[in-house]
Amino acid sequence: MSEEIYLDHAATTPTDPEVVKAMMPYFTEKFGNASTIYKIGREARAALDEARHKVASFIGADDSEIVFTSCGTESDNMALKGVTTAREKKGNHIISTTIEHHAVHETLKVLEQRGFEITYVPVDKYGFVDPDDIKKAITDKTILISVIMANNEIGTIEPIAEIGKVAKENGVVFHSDTVQAITSIPVDVNKLGVDLLCMSAHKFYGPKGVGALYIRKGTPMVSLLHGGAQERRRRAGTENIPGIIGMTKALEIAEKRMADDAKQIAKLRDYLIEQLLDKVDDSFLNGHPARRLANNVNIGFRYVEGESMLLNLDALGIYASTGSACSSATLEPSHVLLAIGLAHEEAHGSVRFTLGRETTEEQLNTVIKKFPPIVERLRMMSPIYQKGK
Repeated sequence: MSEEIYLDHAATTPTDPEVVKAMMPYFTEKFGNASTIYKIGREARAALDEARHKVASFIGADDSEIVFTSCGTESDNMALKGVTTAREKKGNHIISTTIEHHAVHETLKVLEQRGFEITYVPVDKYGFVDPDDIKKAITDKTILISVIMANNEIGTIEPIAEIGKVAKENGVVFHSDTVQAITSIPVDVNKLGVDLLCMSAHKFYGPKGVGALYIRKGTPMVSLLHGGAQERRRRAGTENIPGIIGMTKALEIAEKRMADDAKQIAKLRDYLIEQLLDKVDDSFLNGHPARRLANNVNIGFRYVEGESMLLNLDALGIYASTGSACSSATLEPSHVLLAIGLAHEEAHGSVRFTLGRETTEEQLNTVIKKFPPIVERLRMMSPIYQKGK
């Protein structure tokens, strides 16, 4: 087999070797529990405190506003369930959008079953949320607004700062799922006006199994996990020190590289989009053409099914996806693609390529050469495809 080409960085990223190196001592000689008072415990506590400071500084927050979690999904659950439980006597109305990640979308379904009313604000054909629509949806019962910062499937970047102003003017807690945005675009909690923000280390070359939740001071919150006094009693359980150290190292690396990486990856992104749209008939770009993540390429191909394209790519050692990795086991079309107005068959025929630091133009040229024949071959097998139509 020829070189494997990984183009699914929105699903996960390889752990940076420098991150692994930074983590290793905390599995062995620095293995202490940060809640203990003897030497190796104090060392673990010092490392935890330093890591918390670095994560907070990265997003312009205070150290006390950072809670370490196991992943982005837990952070989203903690934010949504914690705030609504704490504020349910004030109101029962939540505003979100039709393009949220499953970690938010499914949590809202659970809250709806508990009696909360959810307003799902629609998006335009690019997946863009209008802040005025958020404002119009607010009632005297609204206690929470949740809007994704950058969509994980189509890459569209939302006007979070504008929505943050709307939330503040109306006294509503504002949560944003920023898992795909962190280290891809600048994130400052004060400039954005968010009260709750989440991240997951494995999306930016850190380890799996560790994330963080930013909780602005004064934000009402009820804990989901009860037990010890860890994380200022906001999340019980022994802290994952190696993972936290790894996430912090990954953020340090990203902070130094972010601007240059974004410029280089965006150039490759635009090249791949241009070439695939040019070489494959009946294809179209999903997501905003300009306000999108630097690494996101989501293209629809009519008269062909996404999973078949992925299997053919896989056989060639090229790895991509049809959308969120969290929904890859279902045959249902993407709710995000349906929300931007695609028909079911168009949504089924979309493929997402997400680039990374290690992606090269040579790799993309391989994709550009091998992918169009796959689409052509699959279309020839389709009973509804008519060439040249």
